[in-house]
Amino acid sequence: MARKALINKANRRPKFSSRKYNRCMVCGRTHAYMRRFGLCRLCFRQMAHRGEIPGIKKASW
Repeated sequence: MARKALINKANRRPKFSSRKYNRCMVCGRTHAYMRRFGLCRLCFRQMAHRGEIPGIKKASW
């Protein structure tokens, strides 16, 4: 879980637009972020297994 101070800092408008970075909406993690879903890979996997993301299902062949 990310520190609350870093989450608040990321929510503020940066002085320069290139300083903006993405964080997971659930846990606040910055790495392994998926833009399409707004989640990190860990939260994405958990939510997909629980069926909370519409249209996503585990691949099996």
